[in-house]
Amino acid sequence: MMDAAILLQAYQLMRTAYSMAGLFEQNRAICKYVHSVSRGHEAIQLATAFQLLPYDFVSPYYRDESLLLGLGFTPYQIMLQLLAKADDPFSGGREYYSHPSYKGEGKPTILHQSSATGMQAIPSTGIAQAIAHCEKTGLKIPGQKYIGEPAVVVCSLGDASITEGEVSEAFQVAALKKLPIIYLVQDNSWGISVSAEEARAMDAYQYVAGFPGIERIKIDGSDFLECYTVMQKVIELVRKYRCPFLVQAKVPLLGHHTSGVRMEFYRSKEDLAHHRAHDPIPILRQRLLDADITEEQIQAVEIKAGDEANKQFQAAAAAAEPDPSHAADFVFAPTTVLEERGERSPSGSEKIIMVDAALFAIREIMEEFPEAIVYGQDVGRRLGGVFRETATLAERFGDDRVFNTAIQEAYIIGSTVGMSAAGLKPIVEIQFADYIYPGFNQLVTEISKSCYLSMGKFPVQTVIRIPVGAYNGGGPYHSGSIESTLLSVKGIKVVYPSNAADMKGLMKAAFLDPNPVVMLEHKGLYWSKVQGTEEAKTIEPSKDYVIPLGKGSVVLRAEENELTAGDTCCIITYGMGVYWAKAAAKNFPGKIEIIDLRSLYPLDEDLISESVNRHGRCMVLTEEQQNNSFAEALAGRISRECFSHLDAPVQVLGALDVPAIPMNVNLEKAILPDSEKLASRIKDLLLY
Repeated sequence: MMDAAILLQAYQLMRTAYSMAGLFEQNRAICKYVHSVSRGHEAIQLATAFQLLPYDFVSPYYRDESLLLGLGFTPYQIMLQLLAKADDPFSGGREYYSHPSYKGEGKPTILHQSSATGMQAIPSTGIAQAIAHCEKTGLKIPGQKYIGEPAVVVCSLGDASITEGEVSEAFQVAALKKLPIIYLVQDNSWGISVSAEEARAMDAYQYVAGFPGIERIKIDGSDFLECYTVMQKVIELVRKYRCPFLVQAKVPLLGHHTSGVRMEFYRSKEDLAHHRAHDPIPILRQRLLDADITEEQIQAVEIKAGDEANKQFQAAAAAAEPDPSHAADFVFAPTTVLEERGERSPSGSEKIIMVDAALFAIREIMEEFPEAIVYGQDVGRRLGGVFRETATLAERFGDDRVFNTAIQEAYIIGSTVGMSAAGLKPIVEIQFADYIYPGFNQLVTEISKSCYLSMGKFPVQTVIRIPVGAYNGGGPYHSGSIESTLLSVKGIKVVYPSNAADMKGLMKAAFLDPNPVVMLEHKGLYWSKVQGTEEAKTIEPSKDYVIPLGKGSVVLRAEENELTAGDTCCIITYGMGVYWAKAAAKNFPGKIEIIDLRSLYPLDEDLISESVNRHGRCMVLTEEQQNNSFAEALAGRISRECFSHLDAPVQVLGALDVPAIPMNVNLEKAILPDSEKLASRIKDLLLY
């Protein structure tokens, strides 16, 4: 028989959650922000929470307030988030109710996640993969209390989220790698107004049978005693045998989907009656009576829970609102790389190509930082990257630190959230820019918002390498430029080197930056095989060479006599555009200044303004399709901020507005900018 103290604790917290839900409903004008409550799900959530240890990890979903109560968070703390108050311990008033993030003593780490259903499966599995990596390699990371302990990860999901493709990617990796993770599926048969019969061919228990290696069990999630017994065994098994497990807990949905999508809008009386018949609270109440807990004791618990919830609600309602002056805090974590350091062109060094500059930078990073790992499609030992950009790394550092993945762009990107939270520093690769889109959801939903919405607790430290650009008939799915798409996402940094020295210096700085950095690497510059790109080869910088993100460079300066005569212009560009600009500038000796941005976000606005103000004429050059591009946005900003210094409209040159780059090299040439097209535009610009 279970200890009566555990049953009483569970009942008190169930009644607390019940009272909280009632208070929210009674005070809808105060509880104005959208929220979901755990009514009907309390038993499985509390049973799970009671088993977890401080060095474990939990990834809840938006209906998991009872899980939070079970972990030891107070109603006051939880209700501060409901009311979006300044002292909300999870997000400072930025996130929805029951969207926790926690990193501290005495409780499991709770990774920040989004509202998008099922998306936390990939970051959670990334945590489990990081734990498994550290256990296998013996890696000890300072400050990470759980490394070396038998930690487990619990990923909580609603049943409707199992139909998401990204959940499948997580299951694949968990099964393949035998990761210590429990997928807790709370099945209430509803996905907002869509019933299980409408939405799925099978339930989670049936579905996961297709992933050999994931153990599974189906339980009654409304019976606390059964839930506690099963979760105790499951978590013990995962701690001991380091294997993935799926628990499908059948639960009733007793609350509204959210405060704004109410049950009476779409659920029948019969459905509601069926669900209410499985309410966990009366079931546990009867268990207490069966355990010789008196009616008076039970009523005392009920009164105490209600009174305490009301008291803490009043305190939360009276708490301070967030200070609007801090609304932009925590977009990024502070970086330590603030100035250029090391030797850019040390004597005695040889010239290297760009692809080798990246390779050498990563090799030096991995030698110095054992927490650095590299993964992506084809980057492992057998091939070393389709551009040989990771060649020899697996041989040097082993298959545990440099490894292949399946064709899973979402997992490649999203897993870095979990890896970073567990103390690793992943360098990952998307094989071609055109294939970023399956992973874009994770980049936007999980990575970009993590630092901001967790108030700096969970910046995602990762470098995402992406080969970009068109050359030599790469065709419509291997020639894309995606910087404008990336730059529409706030909370990530984007760099774009144009030569070997910058590649190495920016790669080192990107790794040292505690934030997500996307490295755009032009395939046509990797080996300097494209005519006119010989200068992409440079002397290899020293091992300690870094370039701070957000610092551009002057590639070519105009002559003073031409500047004095007012017969100059500046070209602001990056990537392959640097070499088109250099070639075009030969037609206008002494008249052209070329700025290589190197970093697209953060942007070197001071350098841009200085150059434009000095010359009065400006051309922004990009390989991307021009309309609605980053280049056009930059030109607009220059026009506003440098208006009084301009002698001519700011010009933009980019590719034609077609949806893809054609395979045929003549068609490719017709669409892309080049030095001849640029020279013609410069000639017209200088006539102003």
